[in-house]
Amino acid sequence: MIAITGATGHLGRATLNALSSKVPANQLIALVRDPQKATDLSAQGVQVRQGDYNDPAALQAAFQGAEKVLLISGDDLENRLQQHKNVIDAAKEAGVRHVLYTSVTNPSADSHFGASPSHVATEAYLKESSLTYTMLRNTLYLDILPMMIGDNALPSGQLYAAAGDGKVSYALRQDLAEATAAILATPGHDNQTYDLAPAPAYSFQDIAATLREVAGQPVQYVPISPEALAAGMREHHVPEPVVTMMVGLSKAMAADEFNLSSPTLEELLGRRPTDLKTFLAGVYGK
Repeated sequence: MIAITGATGHLGRATLNALSSKVPANQLIALVRDPQKATDLSAQGVQVRQGDYNDPAALQAAFQGAEKVLLISGDDLENRLQQHKNVIDAAKEAGVRHVLYTSVTNPSADSHFGASPSHVATEAYLKESSLTYTMLRNTLYLDILPMMIGDNALPSGQLYAAAGDGKVSYALRQDLAEATAAILATPGHDNQTYDLAPAPAYSFQDIAATLREVAGQPVQYVPISPEALAAGMREHHVPEPVVTMMVGLSKAMAADEFNLSSPTLEELLGRRPTDLKTFLAGVYGK
């Protein structure tokens, strides 16, 4: 059986949906904090089990009978390393053989991106656990671009960002979910690290140019400082943890921390991943 943590989140649900055509539903375990939010999965025959990253005993019970576990990284940056350790320890105690972990492109303890150090530490802990592992180093989602572009870029013709000239290899979350399902549903992948970061990488100049093309109106990239980004977010009453995260992410983008391209995602999908123009045309096209 295959257990998916964070099964009611965007990536978890998308991965389960992609697995549904590859693995019988009764061989899938959806790990959720609130089973009431997963009644649709239960109706499909998926085994819905309660589990919280902060509750080792519940995790161990939820993993019973599972051979593989997909550990989707948590969103509590302050506590998530311990949470990830709880999942890995519980999987080991429950007799799980193989843990797959959603890491990030170029994880580094010195990264500007606040989430990156915990990815480094989680990878190390998983490798030391004696469990078979697969590291899925997911690049940034195309899906976050509308948030970074904002509502005013097209009306004003100006796209403000603090990413400098840095380039990022983006991937659609759905494509990453399908690739993850392909790995989960097939043998092998033991003790492998996969860079899921398709070519090409794009700068914000590229994003502005693509917006001009798909929307048919002028858009110019206007680089700003991280301090200006933070000030603008605070003016709009954005919570401080989000400000910190976005400033760090922007600094990491400017430093080319996500400028890595690999053919692995295309190979796993058996097709070209969704590119920037296709995605932006779907969101902003006329």
